[in-house]
Amino acid sequence: MSARRAALLAAVVLGAAFVLVVALRTPWSLLPDLPGGPTPPDPGAGLPAAVVERAEAFAGAIRPASLVSLVLGLAVSAVLGLTRLGARIVQAVARPLGGGWVWQVLLGTAALVAVGRLVTLPVSVYGEVVRHRYGLSTRSWTLWLRDVAVSLAIDAALTAVVLLVLVWLVRRAPRTWWAWAAGAAATLVVVGSFLYPVVIEPAFNSFEPLPAGQLRTDLLELAEENGTPVDDVLVSDASRRTTSLNAYVSGFGGTRRIVLYDTLLDRLPDDEIESIVAHELGHVSTDDVLTGTLLGALGAAGAVAGLGWLLSSMRLLRRAGAQSPGDPRVVPLVLLLVAVGTLVATPVQNLVSRQIEARADLHALDLTGDAGAFVRMQERLATTNLSDPDPPAAWQWFFGSHPTKAERVAFAEDWVRAGDR
Repeated sequence: MSARRAALLAAVVLGAAFVLVVALRTPWSLLPDLPGGPTPPDPGAGLPAAVVERAEAFAGAIRPASLVSLVLGLAVSAVLGLTRLGARIVQAVARPLGGGWVWQVLLGTAALVAVGRLVTLPVSVYGEVVRHRYGLSTRSWTLWLRDVAVSLAIDAALTAVVLLVLVWLVRRAPRTWWAWAAGAAATLVVVGSFLYPVVIEPAFNSFEPLPAGQLRTDLLELAEENGTPVDDVLVSDASRRTTSLNAYVSGFGGTRRIVLYDTLLDRLPDDEIESIVAHELGHVSTDDVLTGTLLGALGAAGAVAGLGWLLSSMRLLRRAGAQSPGDPRVVPLVLLLVAVGTLVATPVQNLVSRQIEARADLHALDLTGDAGAFVRMQERLATTNLSDPDPPAAWQWFFGSHPTKAERVAFAEDWVRAGDR
């Protein structure tokens, strides 16, 4: 069997394994059948008309910017990856340092990532202006620029190192590089899942323990009752950047902690905070992070195997100005293929995510037994975060990672109905 066919076969097998894990691990059915069927979602989710209008106005202002940014990013990747322009940039930035292949990959990748970010920067500025206008962002422009710079530096550095390893593998093992790279990609996903809470999160926020008090005691007891004890309850200084309300559980085992946005403490009563945390603890109970890590590892390995098949096409390589998969001028083409693959995978990832988030909602309702607090919390989140309670179906299908607020309120009503049977 040729190396190209082996790569394609591996991509198909890994893709099938991905689909199997999705089918087996995704909670497709959560509540028993109810008389009359599920409660139809109220488009307004019980929110005041003025709140719905404001949320829709915000969505109407920000959605076009999101689409423009997506299209611009893909267009730039296509121009750089399917013409010789990207190859010329890769060579040019490394020339002052001798033009060796290592410098071409490292500096070329950083330059291409920076170009893509700079092209979409005006749209990002517009988005930040809109968030300021609607009271969602509290960042100064200095802090915003700092966040952009840090995010760009992390993205460029990690991408450059990954592509350096990829090109090195191609040059060392021209026939089997894709297999080694697939294993490395899967390993990177697993390691990154564990390191993110302790490496990336602190680059953007500071964390302090929640002071002793009834809320801290209740949250620790809630985690114990859930069977997933936590090491600490921390407060993130999110208000430096946003007015949004959120909480999450991060870490594994002895590093597991509940993290609350400081905005929660100012705006939500304790029972609603507990409902949010119960939702997040639901993700821990059902090992959603581990499932996501497994799916990510399979997806990454399958994508790299597919990359091995695609990069065997001399026609595609010549179009990008590269002579072989081990030519550093292949970097722009790889970045384009990754961008396209990510876009294609987005609706699948979000379909799974919506079902998993719905299961976490069910867990929160079961753990707290307080549907009233859950509904009030959803309404308050929608009001503060300006979430469109009933976005267009196509938008929700492609971009929606959570059920809509209208769907979540209707789900809570169905949970009450199921308990009354």
